[in-house]
Amino acid sequence: MKPLPSIADAEYDGRTVLVRSDLNVPLRSGAVEDDFRLEAALPTIRALRAAGARVVVCSHLGRPKGIDPAFSMRPVGERLGVLGGFPVTIAADVAGAGASAAVAAQGDEVVVLENTRFEPGETANDPDLSDRLAALADAFVMDAFGSAHRAHSSTVGVAERLPSAAGPLLLAEVEAFEKILGSPDRPYVVVLGGAKVSDKLGVIRALLPKVDVMLVGGAMCFTLLAAEGFAVGRSLVEEDMLDSAAAVLASSDGSRLTLPTDLVAADRMAADARHRVVAAASIPGESVCLDIGPETAERFSAMLDGADTVFWNGPMGVFEWEPFAAGTRRVAQAIAGSSAYSVVGGGDSVAALRAMALDGKVSHLSTGGGAGLELIEQGSLPGIEVLRARSGRPAPAPGS
Repeated sequence: MKPLPSIADAEYDGRTVLVRSDLNVPLRSGAVEDDFRLEAALPTIRALRAAGARVVVCSHLGRPKGIDPAFSMRPVGERLGVLGGFPVTIAADVAGAGASAAVAAQGDEVVVLENTRFEPGETANDPDLSDRLAALADAFVMDAFGSAHRAHSSTVGVAERLPSAAGPLLLAEVEAFEKILGSPDRPYVVVLGGAKVSDKLGVIRALLPKVDVMLVGGAMCFTLLAAEGFAVGRSLVEEDMLDSAAAVLASSDGSRLTLPTDLVAADRMAADARHRVVAAASIPGESVCLDIGPETAERFSAMLDGADTVFWNGPMGVFEWEPFAAGTRRVAQAIAGSSAYSVVGGGDSVAALRAMALDGKVSHLSTGGGAGLELIEQGSLPGIEVLRARSGRPAPAPGS
């Protein structure tokens, strides 16, 4: 496979470099609630500044319907500057007069453009927007793995118009996923959770032939249990996915799927609901299950303890509520305590690890949940392929 061009392959001294970062972070009352993606973006920005570049950063934030002050990049950019220890200027727009003025007046500060989705052409990869973004810089660095599955102007269009490279974060993400998709050390154990089996059926189909065992928890397990003939009470079941789930279970690799044998059943969907452990074969009709049970958690843990490669995406239950957090906690502890090469992706899985201060004990913590799943399913992503296509083209040089 053609290698990705990296920033180590180019000369950036005195150049203006547009960096597509993933700064799509949660906000609460106008302030950044979680620094994870901002901290992940900093090494690339610092490396470019150390190389003498003037750095301009762009990102989307949420899903605004047009220009919406609630989704302004200002609090995100300001927090980025605090964490990075460098001055930041927030441009008045994405790629208009305000952005041009901010870049023209740029000194030592990092310029953060406004929310790319304030531009109606962003998600359509509009040529005019791509042209205007490209006009702001001499070179482009794609570092937003979490957005690499989207062929937008700020991820693909601008890369087609400027000398482009992958940032260190994107390279690390690609390397991690190549390890679990290529020839991983065995035993290879995959843990999948989350709400809907429909979101991960393609991933199940792609990974099942490659793994030694696939452990499934979270609400998505109930569609699979129902397809096996279990009564699951009022737990979430995607009725339109039952045939597809049954086909996966009946496939030649279906025996590698491991489902819960016990669960935590509650009388309602609430943090203070009455709850008890029940066998998977004996879920009361009026109950909703909100976590895997202790027997399942220990069985999953034992399988993870013996693994040499692990991929985890999705919690085992409603871990935000303490009565239903034990399954996710036990899986997280098993992965963190394992000597396996481990890749963890998905916002909830990452949040669980960070909440337990275990995020530094896995091999790779991915910044892109949906992008990682799509990479597994499709084999590549638009924001990666455009860089491969640029590989070998002349790098930016001073005065060019």
